[in-house]
Amino acid sequence: MKYILMMYVTLLPPIIAGIINMIWCKSSILKKLQVPIDGNKNFFDGKRIFGDNKTWKGMLGYILFNIIIAVIWGIICNQANLNDYNFFYIQYNNTVYYNLLIGLLLGLGYSLFELPNSFIKRRMGIEPGKTTHGFKKYFFIFLDQADSIFGCCLVVCIFYKMTLGFYLVYVMLGALTHIIFNILLYLMKLRKNMF
Repeated sequence: MKYILMMYVTLLPPIIAGIINMIWCKSSILKKLQVPIDGNKNFFDGKRIFGDNKTWKGMLGYILFNIIIAVIWGIICNQANLNDYNFFYIQYNNTVYYNLLIGLLLGLGYSLFELPNSFIKRRMGIEPGKTTHGFKKYFFIFLDQADSIFGCCLVVCIFYKMTLGFYLVYVMLGALTHIIFNILLYLMKLRKNMF
């Protein structure tokens, strides 16, 4: 039970940053950055590389909000004596500069690990923000929730050594949490689709 609590304490910044980023992407602020990362270019197969939903504004938001929240969360962890419950602070000191680095890496991990999933879905002809049918539907529902978690947990692995089994449990718990948050965000009308 302690390790589950530690997982949430450690990855609370990207959870919050992901929610704020959804609101950010829907806002009219910096609308000029609401352009696809792939520049509307096609791959060799004639299909889009990533699609319209992977934008520079979204990537900037993930990075910026993870940095801000990681610094704030680090301060809160210091004040609330939560450092022993945060994997990032087990072997390293909780400082502002360290948390700037953690936030940057979490933002990059979150946003970059979403791209291979989008690339694969474009190859399979699955439209951005849509799903498919049969077994593939459930596979991609899981992958849509887990892709960014793979990246964030990999960042944790850089600073806290964990076994492959522990890493996979961490990803599964993160994906389940992501599914629950997506349902809530859909009900709040911040997401177009539940999955």
